[in-house]
Parts: sequence; C-alpha cells; structure tokens
Amino acid sequence: MSVRLEVRLDEKRRAQLEEIAGNRGASISEVVRALIDDAYEEIIREDRRRAVQELITMNVEEMPDPEELARQLNNKYEPADYRL
Repeated sequence: MSVRLEVRLDEKRRAQLEEIAGNRGASISEVVRALIDDAYEEIIREDRRRAVQELITMNVEEMPDPEELARQLNNKYEPADYRL
C-alpha cells in the first residue's frame, strides 16, 4: 500500500528531479523512491563499515583450536564445579 507524501521543492531542485526522471525514462515518483532506497542502502553500508572497523580495532586474543579450548575448559571447570 502506498502512502501519499507531499514535499515542497524549489524550482532548481524540481528541474533537477525532472531531468533525472527524463534521463531514466521514469516518473518523478519512481525516481524519488529509488533515491530514497539508494540513500538507505548507503546508510546500511556505512553502518557495516563502521562495525568492521570496530572489530578490527578490538584487541581480541587468538582463539585456540577446538581441542585446546576443550582442554582449557576441562581444566578450569572440574566436575565438582557443576554441583548445585
């Protein structure tokens, strides 16, 4: 379901929008929707880039292989630790 939205533009922006629509062979509404989609995707990409950068800068020690991890956990948590 579509919802109507009214946006006021100055003459320059309206002309630019009409030019984009003409070049794409699309309606102004289609162009506006596409521009919104593009802007939203850019925000998502930037959020992902930021998350990757945060992960890169985190000081995380190297994870041991599964056998070594199991040995470390077994040594740390003796069976007595599991009693309630």
